[in-house]
Amino acid sequence: MKVQSGAIGAPLLFPHLPTSLLPRLPPSHFLTPISGRNKLFLRAQNLDCESTGQMDLKKEFPELNRDLYSSIEPYCTGFLKVSDLHTIYWEQSGNPNGHPVVFLHGGPGGGTSPNNRRFFDPVFYQIILFDQRGAGKSNPHACLEENTTWDLVGDIEKLREHLKISKWQVFGGSWGSTLALAYSMSHPDKVTGIILRGIFLLRKKEIDWFYEGGAAAIYPDVWEPFRDLIPEEERKCFVEAYHKRLNSDNLETQYAAARAWTKWEMMTAHLLPNEENIKKGDDDDFSLAFARIENHYFINKGFFSSDSFLLDNIEKIKHIKTIIVQGRYDVCCPMMSAWDLHKAWPEAELIVVPGAGHSANEPGIAAELVAANEKLKNTLKGVS
Repeated sequence: MKVQSGAIGAPLLFPHLPTSLLPRLPPSHFLTPISGRNKLFLRAQNLDCESTGQMDLKKEFPELNRDLYSSIEPYCTGFLKVSDLHTIYWEQSGNPNGHPVVFLHGGPGGGTSPNNRRFFDPVFYQIILFDQRGAGKSNPHACLEENTTWDLVGDIEKLREHLKISKWQVFGGSWGSTLALAYSMSHPDKVTGIILRGIFLLRKKEIDWFYEGGAAAIYPDVWEPFRDLIPEEERKCFVEAYHKRLNSDNLETQYAAARAWTKWEMMTAHLLPNEENIKKGDDDDFSLAFARIENHYFINKGFFSSDSFLLDNIEKIKHIKTIIVQGRYDVCCPMMSAWDLHKAWPEAELIVVPGAGHSANEPGIAAELVAANEKLKNTLKGVS
């Protein structure tokens, strides 16, 4: 497991972490032991010179970009009819002849955004984004019918075939990590590499932590508006109580529940408050899809046959090069899930970002996601 330093050498090792956070992270807590040729490398850096050992290390461990790439626009967009009911939006950007990578958004129900393209080198990657059933530009909007994990796994395959892609890299965070695992287990021969962020295995203890009062211990002020929408006599299960309201015949009842559900998640998704993210909770169109689809998946236990389904099937994908990026202080998808996944899958590299919560847009997490793509890019190019 790799843990990024949050103190000594932080400007070099972790350029995107806000400097205001650095004094709070004791050097001894996060530094990884350094020995052998790495000592030579660091000494050469301190002397502002380049030794033979350093030059060898540069060849063996090429410097990784950690900066988000510049904003780009798609070169191709479209809609794919995946069932008699559902049509999904898809887009391609980057290099039309590059290595394909498919981005799996969170939620479920969150949809994609232009910023999602920036994790990938547009010269090397053919970047494919799509909105899952009922989300984003896909239609019908916020529809729960024919909307299961296995429907989405099927849609990913239909999209791959539609775009005439033989194999691709899979990238997913939060619910996207759940879907990435489920898809890769179903089609391991179609996956060249996996990058996961904010691990969510959709187990009962994870749902209970976030929606039944666990995370309220950290965010009591944010929890109370979520709690207070539900009468006391229905608070034994908030997922069920919200399910009732999100599927009400009264549209305003649906909207009120959707706003409360979405604001709870958006206000806890960053280590430090992010006003732009929080404002999504005021968007009825976004909130309705986000809350209804999330709640639908959670009340149906992810449509998995057992609580430990994903952990039980790791053997199917252990051979695929995989990198896991996890914020230490992720409240939405706490680190226990990433740790459980890492223990079941020690071959996968686990990177813990000390000064970060859940969102992929937090500087430290974004930096590590870009670097993870660079590592897989170098592997595909045959560079160590």
